[in-house]
Amino acid sequence: MALFYFKAFHIVGAVAWFAGLFYLVRIFVYHAEADQKPEHLRQPFKEQFGLMEWRVYKIICNPAMMLTWTCGLIMTFLNPSYWQMGWFQAKFSLLILLTVYHIWCKRIIIKLEKGEKPFDSFQFRLLNELPTLFLLSIVLLAVLRDMLNFLYAFGGVLVFGVLLFVFAKAYRKRREG
Repeated sequence: MALFYFKAFHIVGAVAWFAGLFYLVRIFVYHAEADQKPEHLRQPFKEQFGLMEWRVYKIICNPAMMLTWTCGLIMTFLNPSYWQMGWFQAKFSLLILLTVYHIWCKRIIIKLEKGEKPFDSFQFRLLNELPTLFLLSIVLLAVLRDMLNFLYAFGGVLVFGVLLFVFAKAYRKRREG
């Protein structure tokens, strides 16, 4: 029974973690667009966005990531056979990459705080789609497990990513033109 409670909290943590990452990178978009504001508004906007970025990162993303990892690892101790399953190994690899993305976002906050411009607003919009690809892949692995053909799934996620990019470029063109 304990496994199901940890699984439930693992899912809640993952939902909150993804929500935080989606919101955080959306704030990066607005932070980058603050340079287009009138001169007297730029600095106040950037300061406000910086404050929002840190709050989302520290109050939502970090605790949600910790809950996700903690409950997930406890589930593997309660059911060590997960480690033998191909779908789980792939999911675990994706979670490591998602954690790297999470940490990379912190580095972006620091750069923005220093006044550096690591990306423009369009590039941040594209970066904001990366968690969508993680989410899709992780959910497919967790739900379909061994029924999923990894090669087809990877190809499908890749095609989905290309479509997201095409739609983002079309949206950008429409906005600008």
